[in-house]
Amino acid sequence: MVVLLDQRTKKLVQKFSPMWTNKQAQKFEDSNPELTFDAVCAKPNSFESWNSKMSYPDAFIRETAIRTLEDLTEGYELWIANKSQGKLDEKYVAYIATVMAGVAIQNEICLSMRIEDECFVVSVDEKADLFDCREFFAEFYHLAFGFNYDINIGIPDDETEAKMYCQRLQEEFDEEMKAKLGDVYEPGNTYSYVIDDTYDS
Repeated sequence: MVVLLDQRTKKLVQKFSPMWTNKQAQKFEDSNPELTFDAVCAKPNSFESWNSKMSYPDAFIRETAIRTLEDLTEGYELWIANKSQGKLDEKYVAYIATVMAGVAIQNEICLSMRIEDECFVVSVDEKADLFDCREFFAEFYHLAFGFNYDINIGIPDDETEAKMYCQRLQEEFDEEMKAKLGDVYEPGNTYSYVIDDTYDS
């Protein structure tokens, strides 16, 4: 039996799926401009305090994701909790997973995600092979493209036809997501944002 994707990640994705689109995450951030979280990098099985030298208190999650990506590739885990609470409200899990996955996918990195001690914990999945990465990217494919990974794209060569075809795929995907998420879902995925990777480390 071939087991794909880190099982803790799979469990988290299944529980909080579907993950949000980039547009949905950005709209959420725009609606909550003061929303910050506490985060800290720690080696596996070595998390001790939210006040370590590698802590990021009262930080914006997208900024933290970018700042800590290199640390994750060096074997650290990132623990995330609500500001000053030491634990994370479940309503933020899908949003945080979406932001972390978006940054990771841009860098072609496969992540491992889990909930531990009521915190969101993310690390690079160092055991991931090609199949694991493919499944991870498939779970979050709609972040970048606005429609599901398993659709046979087959985009027409004609530019006008191609635009109409992609629009139809987007509409079908929107209908599917709307059925799952209701009024929470933001149709379309054209709400762009720029990731600034120039934050000081």
